Amino acid sequence: MTLSSPSNAVIGKEAVKTAQSLRTLYFIRATFSVIWVILIVLFAKTSIQIATILLIIYPAWDVVGTFLDIRANQGAPSKTPQYVNAVISSITTIAVGIALQKGVPEALIVFGAWAIGTGLIQLILGLRRRKFLGGQWPMIISGAQSIIGGTSFILLAHDPTKGVASLGGYAAFGAFYYLLAAFRLFKTIKS
Repeated sequence: MTLSSPSNAVIGKEAVKTAQSLRTLYFIRATFSVIWVILIVLFAKTSIQIATILLIIYPAWDVVGTFLDIRANQGAPSKTPQYVNAVISSITTIAVGIALQKGVPEALIVFGAWAIGTGLIQLILGLRRRKFLGGQWPMIISGAQSIIGGTSFILLAHDPTKGVASLGGYAAFGAFYYLLAAFRLFKTIKS
């Protein structure tokens, strides 16, 4: 016979509340990414002005998403990784804008370095949250994929067949992983 203590009930309620908040955030982030992918595919070859604005918007949105993540995880013991991510993404937003003045390859290198750094943070957060919330394997895989994707952006930045449109696949996978994580959190919420 198993007895549940009041402290387990509090932890359970907190986990459910966090899981609900994260699920909502993951749906919002997935929706943003899908819209961004559609726009980048539409404008990458036809309007460099819109494409460059989209390049700047993506890491800026990550700053907003990170602060929403912090708000969703009010009971987390440490928010340092999220704050580090917000700083990195803020710097990246500015750096992409500066790099775009030199050219798209330079901006892709900055974007790649950002994907590596934030992918590492996402991987760490997914591993930490896995014990408390479950349902984090999509975030863990996404973090690892960001590291690989960022490396490829850097290595292929000067390839003339690549370009801004190549970031569409990266963002599409991000949307897919956010959706998987959101659906996976239903299990935490139900239990």
